[in-house]
Amino acid sequence: MKTTRVVIVTGLSGSGKTTTINALEDLGFFCVDNIPIVLMDTFLSLTESDLDIRKVALGIDARDRRNLDRFQDTVISLRQRGFDIDVIFLDCSSDDILIRRYSETRRRHPLELDAGSLGAAITLERKLLAPIKDFSTWLIDSSELNVHQLKRLIVQSYGHEDGHKMGVNLISFGFKHGSPREADWQIDCRLLPNPYFVEELRAKTGLDPEIQTWLESKPEWDGFLDRLLGLLRFAVPLHVVEGKPTLVIAIGCTGGQHRSVAVCEKLAAQLREDGFTVSVTHRELAVIPEES
Repeated sequence: MKTTRVVIVTGLSGSGKTTTINALEDLGFFCVDNIPIVLMDTFLSLTESDLDIRKVALGIDARDRRNLDRFQDTVISLRQRGFDIDVIFLDCSSDDILIRRYSETRRRHPLELDAGSLGAAITLERKLLAPIKDFSTWLIDSSELNVHQLKRLIVQSYGHEDGHKMGVNLISFGFKHGSPREADWQIDCRLLPNPYFVEELRAKTGLDPEIQTWLESKPEWDGFLDRLLGLLRFAVPLHVVEGKPTLVIAIGCTGGQHRSVAVCEKLAAQLREDGFTVSVTHRELAVIPEES
């Protein structure tokens, strides 16, 4: 029987709820922000019949003030029905920090019209949400956290559930055709021997075993691949901790036909063995083979 993982994100306005929900969405959670509490049961019941939805994040805040007193009973009932539920409460111990954040964004607090001022709105919100704060399973004080630190904290806690791995997208390309703009990293493998200058290999690509065998016979190959793979094995987990959902690595040679393709294929095989989710794109293989 399917068990739906549910993370409910609530807390003070300006404390980082949007950042938290966005981080969970990057981790594969189906996210719905500002859902009325009275619809939580109905919505989660609908997810039970959808096998593709296994992780859900819901945003709750003080705008649903008329139903806040129903929150605890709703969560208890859902847990009794088998839903695995965390309640994250985003707090900020300093009103001054919340006021500064609102002044920087120039957004209006959702309770400010009712309360009469920003300070009064923050006080009212604290009072309304106090029972949910006490009921929460994880209290995060974001007073000293920037958005990157908060996102990293969420990824560290939820990033490895259900075998979630950051995606690595390898792109082979030719410098003569321009570098991929979407790349986070760019690796130049033009320093490797070039099979283009071997007449019987010129028309082949890095997908052909003849090219791979030829490159692997060169003394530069193992040293280059071993060091590059070592760097990736060190750096990719750091990007996971940072909260990056996908890392795009562009590997280029002159024309994008031989060396860059072979390097991408080799790296992809090794990274998959290490447990990473890897996709490979050979940008230039639709082009007539030229010097690479």
